[in-house]
Amino acid sequence: MATLRVLMFPFLAYGHISPFLNVAKKLADRGFLIYFISTPINLKSTIKKIPEKYADSIQLIELHLPELPELPPHYHTTNGLPPNLNHILQKALKMSKPNFSKILENLKPDLVIYDVLQQWAERVANEQNIPAVKLITSGASVFSYFFNILRKPEVEFPFPAIYLRKIEQVRLSEMVAKSNKSKEPDDGDLLVDGNMQIMLMSTSTTIEAKYIDYCLELSNWKVVPVGPPVQDPITNDADDMELIDWLGTKDENSTVFVSFGSEYFLSKEDMEEVAFGLELSNVNFIWVARFPKGEDQILEDALPKGFLERIGERGRVLDKFAPQPRILNHPSTGGFISHCGWNSAMESIDFGVPIIAMPMHLDQPMVARLIVELGVAVEIVRDDDGKIHRGEIAETLKDVITGKTGENLRAKVRDISKNLKSIRDEEMDAAAQELIQLCRNSNK
Repeated sequence: MATLRVLMFPFLAYGHISPFLNVAKKLADRGFLIYFISTPINLKSTIKKIPEKYADSIQLIELHLPELPELPPHYHTTNGLPPNLNHILQKALKMSKPNFSKILENLKPDLVIYDVLQQWAERVANEQNIPAVKLITSGASVFSYFFNILRKPEVEFPFPAIYLRKIEQVRLSEMVAKSNKSKEPDDGDLLVDGNMQIMLMSTSTTIEAKYIDYCLELSNWKVVPVGPPVQDPITNDADDMELIDWLGTKDENSTVFVSFGSEYFLSKEDMEEVAFGLELSNVNFIWVARFPKGEDQILEDALPKGFLERIGERGRVLDKFAPQPRILNHPSTGGFISHCGWNSAMESIDFGVPIIAMPMHLDQPMVARLIVELGVAVEIVRDDDGKIHRGEIAETLKDVITGKTGENLRAKVRDISKNLKSIRDEEMDAAAQELIQLCRNSNK
């Protein structure tokens, strides 16, 4: 069969673009030609992540959203988007259907791989007789948990390790109600529409075999794992060198990396508890303390008075991007305090680093429960009011960095990391074959 041309269309969030790009590279390695489509502002930051060797096999395609007065082009991404504009971005993305359709007419790809959050893309592709499959950028445990609630609310989720606490249930139902309110008739149902044969998922049977099987049982879709999204730990940024050199002066496994993703921010109370927790724990740390764009927040003012002086050379606090894969891959890093976004959790496992889970919302609590079940994480549990406490943070950190808990977690996470790496190519080869078969069948 001639080279398969695949158009990949992730949602406009970095946490979705990154796993799509990961799959794009793996398909390009297997001889596919990839058209990678997003808004200009997203492509600008994506270009840096595409190594030279993919110059011919991954082509970036601009999707222009309609100009809306409240949504200038620099807001055509979820990164730094004020929360009140979220639904406007969704609306603008849907209004770009004609542009998307034109792109398909011009490029005539053999297959579209689209994000589950834009179900309409499959209908546009099918109008032009192009087969389409969805790529789920989270794991099978999270997907099957949500699927179970929405499609079979009367059936109890059969895996007790994955559950939501009271306060998380309340937040989830508020979110579902809000999203139902903004739904439009042609949005389609995320869980029933579209190609019923296969669904690609950013996971592996090494970590989620039983949840992958349960997805099939619930939906009749065959889940095809494409491996967890992991970035290469290569950066030669001069800014980063100073940080990496500092990390190099610390003992093996003695330092904790603290980061809550690119789009989640701590409340003032949480920030204070994390700061005091780090201070009381006496462990070394790198903390990425970010603030929403447009908030002119001075780092020193957001931290407890005198915090930076008191911690001295023991810690680094940054209010900008940090080279996460490189830090996690460093021998001095012995733990990761994370919000448990799927990408971050999988990266940490891949690099063999135990996780101190501090989930905030959306799918993060379920991811936290999964990694605790896998034996690679401990969770900082919020109280009934949803608050975290410095004492617990400090104790947990000490256990993970210097205690027996840490030794057990490290042994387990390294073991899983080894298994993941050994099956990675095999799973991706199988996925590539499924896609080739799908295109053949639709050409008949």
